[in-house]
Amino acid sequence: MCGRFSQYRTAVEYLDALRYDKPIEGGIDPEPINRYNVAPRSRVMIFFESDSGLRMAKLPWGYQPFWGVGKRPPAINARVETAATSKFFRDVWTTGRTLVAADGWFEWVKGPDDPKKKQPYYIRRRDGEPLWFAALAKLDRAGLTERDGDGFVIITADSDQGMVDIHDRRPVVLEADLAREWVDQETAPERAEEIVRDLALPVEAFEWFAVDRAVGNVRNEGQHLIEESPAQR
Repeated sequence: MCGRFSQYRTAVEYLDALRYDKPIEGGIDPEPINRYNVAPRSRVMIFFESDSGLRMAKLPWGYQPFWGVGKRPPAINARVETAATSKFFRDVWTTGRTLVAADGWFEWVKGPDDPKKKQPYYIRRRDGEPLWFAALAKLDRAGLTERDGDGFVIITADSDQGMVDIHDRRPVVLEADLAREWVDQETAPERAEEIVRDLALPVEAFEWFAVDRAVGNVRNEGQHLIEESPAQR
């Protein structure tokens, strides 16, 4: 994880859930985002703080430092255990704390009889609230331009016992108060590390169910992709 997720509500709905009380910069698109099958390398709505308030931007899902270009594909996830200290993410750890609003994410489980046949599952909050993924990004905080190499990664952690049957990694999902603190530019790096290492939502906050294998094709879209479906063998 995390390799596919949904982001379908309006920006206003996400902001209401975040309960952000500082200015919102750059305007808000009132239309639903309506993305049920967000894939790596696509441009995704993220939330971050500038000096004057909260901004939104669409950035590519994927990041690599300039010295890594051409040597390996851009990363889409950063392991919480090493993100703060690794050479690969060191710069964006100190300057690029951002949030990705989501409604759920997908994981694939290998079939018991044929490992090549994988069953997708959709994972969401039990209470129906939006998810806030802790993320790191290279971006223009003024929100005015997108530069070469800009992009983001989602921070992941070990899955707790009980979700390991779905996948051994999961995104770091924060409650609204911790999401606001994570993205706050005044939050010290040591506190930011504590938030993502120790204070993510527990596995009990989530539910998951099988969905149609159509989600495996990145060209497929629509609400039907997140509706419960009998596991396919």
